[in-house]
Amino acid sequence: MNSIFCKENENLISSFKSDILKSLNSEFVKKIKYDNSITPRIVGDLAEGFIKKIFSNSLPKDIGTFINEELGRRAMADFAFNDIYNNYIVVDVKAHNKNTKFNMPNITSVERLSKFYYKNDNNIFSLLMVSYDKNTNKFSDIYFIPIEYLDWSCLNIGALGWGQIQIANYNNKIINKNQTKKEWMLNMIKSLKEFYPKEIDKIHERLKYFESIEKYWRSK
Repeated sequence: MNSIFCKENENLISSFKSDILKSLNSEFVKKIKYDNSITPRIVGDLAEGFIKKIFSNSLPKDIGTFINEELGRRAMADFAFNDIYNNYIVVDVKAHNKNTKFNMPNITSVERLSKFYYKNDNNIFSLLMVSYDKNTNKFSDIYFIPIEYLDWSCLNIGALGWGQIQIANYNNKIINKNQTKKEWMLNMIKSLKEFYPKEIDKIHERLKYFESIEKYWRSK
């Protein structure tokens, strides 16, 4: 399946990433440079909105067309666009704080992603990840990739809802551009087949614990 992330479009994506980085390091940092009350978390939230505006106003026509729709606070991504191959691409922006030694960002729910991909090969969940250093007030290390380029060896499933896909350690990301969506989804299901039985065992242990608590209170 062709998409804007295909190998032949690498130069287009690379140029657009450079434009985003340039805007962040010129226009955006001016707004936050002298405000000591702005924490790295707030910087991340503000950067997400700024990047959305870049897509809205400056997405190159040879990449796609921005979709002016509100995805909502509880949506799986921040905004969306249609690429030149008529794929519907949602974009989840992640602003990484370089001043932390360890960072495990949540990406999305396994259930939501499965529904989004099920029976629709034209749906693509993408990540736009950029790092911010508060000490230098600079953005760097920008990635714009579909989720299936993240190798499962650097991902975790967290115990939230059906399971939450997480980057195990943002500083140790493994990008595999040769991995297909099919391969990635099958590896996700393989991981879930290992994850769910462990969660069942944990629940049984918790039930045993509270049975002992119940026994204590009934005996009083």
